[in-house]
Formats: sequence, structure tokens, C-alpha cells
Amino acid sequence: MAGIRQVEMSFMAVVLALALALSACGPRAPDTTLVISSDPVLGNRVAELLPVLAEKAGMELVRPVRVEQRSRQELEGYLRYKLDKELPPERARHMSRSYALLGLMDPETDLRGLLLSVYSEQVAGFYDPDSSALFVLDDMPMELLEPILIHELVHAVQDQTANLDSLTSPERGNDRQAAAQAAIEGHATLVMLEYMAEQIQGRPVDLSVLPDISQVLGPALEGVGAQYPALASAPTIVQESLLFPYLKGASFVAALWEARPGRPAPFQQFLPQSTKQVLDPQHLLGPDPDWPTELEIVPPAGLEVLYENTLGQKETKVLLEEQLGVGWRVLARGWSGDRFLLLRDPGGEDGLVWASVWDSKEERDRFVEGLRLALQRFPAPGTLRKEEVAGRPGAILQVGSLPELSLEIREGPPR
Repeated sequence: MAGIRQVEMSFMAVVLALALALSACGPRAPDTTLVISSDPVLGNRVAELLPVLAEKAGMELVRPVRVEQRSRQELEGYLRYKLDKELPPERARHMSRSYALLGLMDPETDLRGLLLSVYSEQVAGFYDPDSSALFVLDDMPMELLEPILIHELVHAVQDQTANLDSLTSPERGNDRQAAAQAAIEGHATLVMLEYMAEQIQGRPVDLSVLPDISQVLGPALEGVGAQYPALASAPTIVQESLLFPYLKGASFVAALWEARPGRPAPFQQFLPQSTKQVLDPQHLLGPDPDWPTELEIVPPAGLEVLYENTLGQKETKVLLEEQLGVGWRVLARGWSGDRFLLLRDPGGEDGLVWASVWDSKEERDRFVEGLRLALQRFPAPGTLRKEEVAGRPGAILQVGSLPELSLEIREGPPR
């Protein structure tokens, strides 16, 4: 789900900090030229951390980092400002309508209000690429603030050479945006956890040797519901979109470090271009990388395009789970690309059309035959047909009041 770019899920850092009983490292002589801050205590702590974190992240510090404290009211005000900028009301309504037609969200969901509630109950600090500054809550004890500070400083280091704003731009499309967020957040999470563990154990720690670090992190989030009710009550598609970058992103970066020497940062040639590559890093790191197929749908004359985007393999898995059950997520394994349009006819009736392409005819057929079992569960009449799409085994799902459409679908340029 693409909308406002990822706001830091600070609850994860807090929960993990408590679980690991974080202890601060010993004093060292900080290089204060690395930091710009009106708070000398905070500035000194950041100056101590930055060189170590940059080295662990495998990235270069090229300019000072600005870090400031803000009140909860100020941070929440900034969240509202970002939400207004990146998810204006009309876009939010069209996103909600699209996901509602797929049965992934209640038609009455106020997406902006939901996201603001989720972000506000977790706000403790975040790095803002727009202003190249890190902001942290002014009333949080340092023992709780420390892991958030570490995590956000990794983002500050990343942004100095990787340009987080462009990597997470909505123009790249939902799936590529989610994949980039996974690289960004997974990298920061892994560096944070290794640093914290090393301070506790007094020796180097390499978390990339774990088979799947997301299996280790997952249990730490089991108690989130009681602490964060807005997140716990959100639709599955929202919950998974918010948690995916941390859990699966950390697993992706660990796999990258295991597969490539020197523990490279997950950017440039190692930046995943689809959630499929995040979920199975061999699709990027293997001998024959599997790149997503970009699709363009030419709408029939007389229909207005209200909104368009991609689901990606991650959200296709959620669609299958919501409509058929968790065991059916496997049917998304052969996903290779997709695009959907929310359309409106001159009479004001709307509907959604979703085209997807698949790695093989057999995987496409299994997906279509499985999802057809759930067509009656969609909130509006739906059809699902097998069709060649851009020269590939494809499927076209149509939900809503529009008549069955004849579509021109072609392969588009990379975004």
C-alpha cells in the first residue's frame, strides 16, 4: 500500500530495546563537527554514535547530521503536514476505494484518519529526508530513546549517498516503493540490533548468520496490540504494509550480507526492485535476477482513470489470504508484474481492473483457479479470466459496476 512514505515504526525499536535490556556504551571523545544540534547533550551522544554506525552500515559520512528534540505536539503536527502533502484527501479516497473493491478494506475506512492514528500513537522520532534532519521526542528517557536514535542515525547516513526521498517516491509505484522501504528499514534495523547486541555482549555480532532474522523479530511484536490499539485494529493490508519493511527487510539485508563479501549496503545494484525480490533474495542475488515486468493499461474511451498503481507480490499474497485463507498465499509465488486502474464511467459508476503477468502458464493457472473460488466474496460483482498480457501468461480481474472491458495492455518502461 503506497501513500505517505514510511514514518518510523518506533514501537519496534522500543520493544526490542526492552527485550535486549539495552545498556549505553562507554564514553568516548566525540567529533562534534559531525553534528548540528541546539542540545549539547544530544549532540555529543550523536557524535559518539555516528562514526561507528556509518562504519557498520558500510556507508560514508559526507556532511554533518542535524538532530533536534521536539515536543509530542510538534512531532504530531509534522506527521499531519506530511500526510497532507503525500496523501491528500482525494488520493486517499481513491486508494481506499481501490482496496475496498478488492475486499482488503472496509468501504467506509477513513485511510488518512487511520494512518494518522497509527503514526501518532507510535511517534517517538524520525529522520526527515526533506530537511535532512533527525527529530526525537523531548520527554522520552534516554534508555528508551537510544535504540530509536541509533536506528534513525542509520537513515541519516543512508540519505547522504542513497537519496532516500527519490528511492521512496510514490512515482516509482507501490511495489517498488515498498521494496525500497524494505531495504532502507531492514538495513537500519539490522545495524541497530547488531550495535545494541555488541554493547551488551562486548564482542562483535553478525546477525546475518541467522537463518531468517524475521523469525527472531516476529515474537517481539506479539504484544504490540495492547500497546498500540490503532495498529492492532487496522486492516491486514495496512498492518502488513507497515511491518513488512522491518521484518522482511531485515531478512533481505541479512541474506545480502551472507551472499556478498564486505556486507554491502542494500542500494545501487543491491536495491530490490520488487517485494518478490525482498521475500526471496535469490530473485535479485542469484545468477539470473528476476526483474518485475512493468505494465501499462490503456483505458477504453469514455472512462476516467481515478487512480492507478501496483499490488506486487506482497499485496497479492495478502489478497489471497484475505479472500481464501493464509494457506493460499503460496499461489502468488509466480507473480511477475501487475497494474490496476480505478475507473469511472460517465454515469458515475466505478470499478477496478487489475492485470497481472506470471512466470509460467502453470503458475498463472493455479492462481486464477484459486482466486476464482473467492469471486463471490468480493464486495461487488467480479470476473477473472486468463489472457495473454504483454506477451506473457496473464490474468485480468475486474470488480465493480463497469461492463467487461476490452483492454490494451503493454509492457511499460522501468520506473
